[in-house]
Amino acid sequence: MKKLALVIMATSAFAAVSNTQAATVCVFDLLGAQGESYQQLKEWALQAKAWGADVSLKPYTDERVANEDFKAGKCDGVSLTAMRGREYNKFVGSIDSIGGVPNNKVAQSAISFALNSRNAAKMVSANKRYEVVGIAPMGAAYLFVNDRSINTVAKAAGKKIAVLDYDQAQKKMVQQIGAQPVSSDVTNFGSKFNNGQVDIIGAPAYAFKPLELYKGLGSKGAMVNFPILQVTGNVIVNPSKFPTGFGQKSRDWFVKQLPKSFSTIAKLEAAIPAKYKMDIPAGDKEGYQKLMRDSRIALTKQGIYDASMTAVLKRARCSAEPSNFECSLAGE
Repeated sequence: MKKLALVIMATSAFAAVSNTQAATVCVFDLLGAQGESYQQLKEWALQAKAWGADVSLKPYTDERVANEDFKAGKCDGVSLTAMRGREYNKFVGSIDSIGGVPNNKVAQSAISFALNSRNAAKMVSANKRYEVVGIAPMGAAYLFVNDRSINTVAKAAGKKIAVLDYDQAQKKMVQQIGAQPVSSDVTNFGSKFNNGQVDIIGAPAYAFKPLELYKGLGSKGAMVNFPILQVTGNVIVNPSKFPTGFGQKSRDWFVKQLPKSFSTIAKLEAAIPAKYKMDIPAGDKEGYQKLMRDSRIALTKQGIYDASMTAVLKRARCSAEPSNFECSLAGE
């Protein structure tokens, strides 16, 4: 009887292992396997075993290569910025719309809404080849300028601004203010700022130290303490390579991580020395908000942003700040 029991236990253990699907996920992080994003995905991969997936992670410091490997089928999933991931899911990618998310409270509301089971169908692409199984906040992006005198939109005219070559939204916004867009990617936009090839870049606090942006700031530059957009990361998979029901279990897990993620972001922002930070006059803020709103509406009409998500973001902004001028206006 004991031998029979041992055989049954061994058979059950083997069945449990054989029912777990092996999958590889390419993970982009500026710091590779040492970065915050990669560390969070290690926790996620550990949890994924309970959802029937045996996930192996491959670190990448070049987002473009990670994305290309995913498209080529070398990975079953990929973790990258929502701006690059917008080609797979415009609904989720529009959380990063210009001026769409002004603070962490709105960010948490928007991400939680998107990952809710009511939106499960919107997480899967029309061709069923791609599914968003996680959204992680990476912090608000701020403008870094190499000269504090660039403290108004008018003074940015004619200046060179690094834009991610795959994000049409950035290019159009820069052109709208009369500045010169300089095509870049995440591997070189920081160095272009540091060596003077561009005058302005947009980046979240997490990029400050690894990209050594203090070199570009020097003694005259500053981080403009006014968020222009929220940077988020997406985990996108080929659902056929993962167990049935994996997607929503994964999305629920990411929602639970939001408080911890925003706490980490707050620490990174606080770690940037005060001497580099520059506030804009309170009276100028509404003008910047109007400029970003006009750009957001135009980009939505052009099909770059998803209209249903920009409407969700407006509701979240107005719930947080009902007195804001835009709350009485139509258009989003």
